[in-house]
Amino acid sequence: MIRLVTYATLFLTGTVCGGANAHDDVHGIGISDTVSEPIYKQEKFADSIYLLENFNDLERFKQKWIISETKKNNIDEEIAKYDGKWMVEEPKRNMEEGDLGLVLKSKARHAAISAPLSRPFRFEDKPLVVQYEVNFQEGQECGGAYLKLLALDSEQRNLKEFHDKTPYSIMFGPDKCGNDVKLHFIFRHKNPLNGSYEEKHCKKSKDRLDDIFTDKLPHLYTLTVRPDNTFDIKVDNKVVNSGSLLDDFVPPVNPPLEVEDPTDTQPSDWDDREKIPDPLAKKPEDWDEDAPAQIVDEEDAMPEDWAEDESPAIPNPESTRPEDWDVEMDGEWEPPKIPNPKCAQISGCGPYKQRLKTNPRYKGKWLPPLVNNPNYKGKWKPRLVHNPEYFNDEHPFGMTPIFAVGFELWSMSPDILFDNILVTDNEEVAEKWAEDTFEVRRTKIAAENETFWGRAMRSMNHKPGWWSLYFLYCITPVIAYVWYLLKRSREDKHDTKSEDEEPLRLNDEGGDEMDKDETKDPDPKEGISDSGVAEPDETEEQSERKDSDRDKPLASGDGPRRRKITKE
Repeated sequence: MIRLVTYATLFLTGTVCGGANAHDDVHGIGISDTVSEPIYKQEKFADSIYLLENFNDLERFKQKWIISETKKNNIDEEIAKYDGKWMVEEPKRNMEEGDLGLVLKSKARHAAISAPLSRPFRFEDKPLVVQYEVNFQEGQECGGAYLKLLALDSEQRNLKEFHDKTPYSIMFGPDKCGNDVKLHFIFRHKNPLNGSYEEKHCKKSKDRLDDIFTDKLPHLYTLTVRPDNTFDIKVDNKVVNSGSLLDDFVPPVNPPLEVEDPTDTQPSDWDDREKIPDPLAKKPEDWDEDAPAQIVDEEDAMPEDWAEDESPAIPNPESTRPEDWDVEMDGEWEPPKIPNPKCAQISGCGPYKQRLKTNPRYKGKWLPPLVNNPNYKGKWKPRLVHNPEYFNDEHPFGMTPIFAVGFELWSMSPDILFDNILVTDNEEVAEKWAEDTFEVRRTKIAAENETFWGRAMRSMNHKPGWWSLYFLYCITPVIAYVWYLLKRSREDKHDTKSEDEEPLRLNDEGGDEMDKDETKDPDPKEGISDSGVAEPDETEEQSERKDSDRDKPLASGDGPRRRKITKE
């Protein structure tokens, strides 16, 4: 049993240590400068792709992606600059050879980075599909990871000046601060009457999305907006929100046809009281409004042990006047009072006052009962007039064309990783791209989580600093059990040795001669009578009696008895 436990301990130690070494080796993978192409051929869908970025080609990344160099307006100069740090590097976990991602390294800093599309996307007769991966590698307490689709604006085409006020057509992605969890889908709608823009916010999904901010795993976000004004939002290829651009946004795209007249006022004779006091009601003659709510209970009598002559509080006899007490300045000194100890064991002390009781004549102030108002006209509302700002846009899908995508973020958590960004007008392309990137990664993660080390890492929340603590947690009960078995084994050996020595101690009084005699060879003459005639064999009854005598315990202080052979 001890060997089995020891082998289990060595196996557990080797597994944990071996897993840690394997994890270190993974971090040693070299960075590849080649692009990991999807299984399907991009050429087949080239006309449908506006942006396809997996960040695995460092040279292309440096040429295409532009870090903002501007500042935010109307904010403190010390924090206005976009000085957040961006890096292209491997994920901290679930790595594949040559796989890189865009990582926001800094926290509590404004950061902005963007890249142009291969050509502008125009909202005409094809759907818009935006898809990308996000991994909050250190979790997320407060901050966003949303993607902005920048509007084609002739005055703001310089991506080095990308900031929070840069016009966009769509903002999409996760955001969290405290317990407020959101998956944004915001589009800017252009007013056809005056050309102004207003943000339309998609109604919140009913699905709980808290885990995507805490599980430290990559998640895939997909937005599809179609020319028929429908949309759907997916997380990890599962639809979590869907609806219509016309019906499921706040404020709604189209304003109401009629609005309340701001010049209308309530008439002076308008009576909006639903109930009024009954004008025919009269106060009863026996109604006494002056009667007090409580009166003295005349039946209340003073308890027999009540001490009226004793004061409820007496001066503290142990109190002394302070040395710095000035009679002229402070007045005559009086010791502080304490509860009278004589009153503690009786009903009370001091003048006795009868208790109060509810006055049966008390009715309070008389008020007439309420009745329906015969002049009631209902709650007044201003009259409705035609809305001068009314319009009916039946095709809100026709948004401002987009020419670039960008991340403009502020976060309290570092190491947010972005990967596999796709902008296309073909839903099949997005599905294929997800199969060849995200689904492959998710299958690998699922396989790793089924291993012992994968489960251990997940239980440790992927924090390497907890490995030693986790190992000690697992090995402590094993060591305790081994120590218990060793201790018990020593006790068993000691007890066995004591049992072996006990007969020798008893034989010191002459009993050890029996052992010596019994170990000798039997005397050939034994069993022969003096007359030379062989004794008959023992009967069955005699044999049983001898066996029972042999099994009897030794008396205290006596040596073992020698069995004598009876002779006739």
